[in-house]
Amino acid sequence: MITHLSLEQIDEVVKVIRARISYRPRVSIILGSGLNGLAESVEQPVIIPFGDLPHFPVSTVKGHVGRLVIGKLEEQDVFVMQGRIHFYEGYSMAQVTLPVRVMQRLGVEILIITNAAGGVNPVFVPGDVMLITDNLNLVGMTGQNPLIGPNLDEFGPRFPDMSRAYDRELCDLARKIAGQENITLHEGVYAGLSGPSFESPADLRFLRLIGTDSVGMSTVPEVIVARHGGMRVLGLSGISNKANLDGTTITTHEEVIEAGKLIMPKIEKIIRGILRQL
Repeated sequence: MITHLSLEQIDEVVKVIRARISYRPRVSIILGSGLNGLAESVEQPVIIPFGDLPHFPVSTVKGHVGRLVIGKLEEQDVFVMQGRIHFYEGYSMAQVTLPVRVMQRLGVEILIITNAAGGVNPVFVPGDVMLITDNLNLVGMTGQNPLIGPNLDEFGPRFPDMSRAYDRELCDLARKIAGQENITLHEGVYAGLSGPSFESPADLRFLRLIGTDSVGMSTVPEVIVARHGGMRVLGLSGISNKANLDGTTITTHEEVIEAGKLIMPKIEKIIRGILRQL
């Protein structure tokens, strides 16, 4: 397993991308499970499959197309990941977060990160959207922080602060856009687990006890690396299923993908509104 990637390896990926695009994206968007549709709206796109890039992991999960779509959206140059890489696929944290490092070397300043998540907060129902105001790095707490290993000083400090992981101005802008679009925007804490098994009822009761509102299998490592490199981050969870706190229901990945059809139009309106305001 590739536990660390050097600056030279990261720049090899950047070189291949730069040779194929004329855009200088300021904003990047990572699309979670079932949320690939926004990438289809990118204008004048340059499409690069993950497999065309050196050192780049290939997505193996249904609902994750696995390609970069770089072009124009709402008059902004954007770098869109149509699908993402997950730790549970057998990749290292260095590989999972390589796309964020590439974004940083391309000069991207803002990361809009989305995911499909289970609704732990009892108020949430499938189809809702939650603004992530903070996260629980449960995988990192157990020894899988993406910054473990040699620090890449070119990106950021050895010990980055995470007290404001999610940019407050971008959060305010998301609230404003949601209000204008009559979208109910919940807010809360996202807990990042490793997966791929869905949580047991006991897991979920524990997560609720420690302050979790939504739970998923991604996002937190990417946010940590984004903040290490000085990017501003906005996070949105699409609530794809309601937490099975009592063990009476069964959660499936197909359910998550299906819920994306309800979630994506709401998230797309919020993202488009933010891009127009930048």
